[in-house]
Amino acid sequence: MKISHKLLYQARDISTAPYGEYWRQMRSVCVLQLLSAKRVHSFRNVREEETALLLEIIGDQSSSSFPVNLSGMFGTLANDIICRVVLGRKYGGEGEVGGFKELLGEFMRLLGSFSVGDFIPWLWWVNRINGLDSRVERVAEAFDEFLDGVVDQHLEDSRKFIKGEEGKDVVDVLLGIQEDSEKDGFSMDRDSIKAVILDMFVGGTDTTYTVLEWAMAELLRHPRILKKLQDEVTEVSKGKPDISESDLDKMPYLKAVIKETLRLYSPIPLLAPRESSQDAKIKGFDIPAETMVIVNAWAIGRDRELWDEPEEFRPERFLNSAVDFKGNDGFQLIPFGGGRRSCPGVLFAMTTNELVLANLVHRFDWALPHGTKVEDLDMTECIGLIIHRKVPLLAIPTPRF
Repeated sequence: MKISHKLLYQARDISTAPYGEYWRQMRSVCVLQLLSAKRVHSFRNVREEETALLLEIIGDQSSSSFPVNLSGMFGTLANDIICRVVLGRKYGGEGEVGGFKELLGEFMRLLGSFSVGDFIPWLWWVNRINGLDSRVERVAEAFDEFLDGVVDQHLEDSRKFIKGEEGKDVVDVLLGIQEDSEKDGFSMDRDSIKAVILDMFVGGTDTTYTVLEWAMAELLRHPRILKKLQDEVTEVSKGKPDISESDLDKMPYLKAVIKETLRLYSPIPLLAPRESSQDAKIKGFDIPAETMVIVNAWAIGRDRELWDEPEEFRPERFLNSAVDFKGNDGFQLIPFGGGRRSCPGVLFAMTTNELVLANLVHRFDWALPHGTKVEDLDMTECIGLIIHRKVPLLAIPTPRF
């Protein structure tokens, strides 16, 4: 079977269409079996190993006194972690056949592209004229071939040896669910497995590394905050060279820094579209049932009625605060959405971001490239589905011990 042309727009299509029983079951699979606390914990070694490798690479480059490209490194890190967790091995390294990283990059660009037919149905043909349809078909075919190979390889491996729970990746779990689902009357076909894999890459690569990118940029702009975070991490580490995931719950200021970054730089500024289930009135505006609703998380995070000095990067606002990023205490901070249909990968994303950021500030002191003043650091956001920095983040690391 081939991936449907529409699969590349799956996140948007599923969000705006009424949820059928099948998609409710698919979401249940993701929440309960792929991204549960137990499953996320099972991938702890992957996150810690890839973080250690990142630190080693930065350490090797620090001896040259030249700035390192943190944006590029974060992108590679996020890609490698998701590849190992989902597919069981890394793809996209130097010499890798098939240009996986380039393919994934084009995939993300297409997800953030503007499709005229989505908003003006009778103008569907415009996508054929401007080349969008052909780009979608090309990427869909390439991904289809790639993912078919991944699934076939996992099926072959499963016949050769049995993996323990700790050794299973997401594809292994999905194939197990497919086998069990046939007994429960819920059929998960190969296309569904490939769709879930694609969703994992959409939700776990760019969205993860852009948070690290903006967090480090703000720390470079605010040396006082960087020093305060380093002091907390150093105290918790108790002389250890590396921070482990078990240390993270002892770092409230680290969590505050991440929250403040998510407030100012929600990875997806316009959340996945929703459809109103009934007529509603909001601030005097009538919203009819079945209206597509797009929530501007970026604007909410900078609303002066909700936040004191909203343009200032001030993590202290989240210390001793009940505000979380799941919408449990109001909806002033919702980078992952809110309610039953919020992002199921919150725990995985936050654990990764906290682990990497804690280790970066623990192992190195950071400074802007020589001759660059704090006020000169370009903080321009690029246009797209995910708000990355328009220019790569460069910084000079100095080992702390």
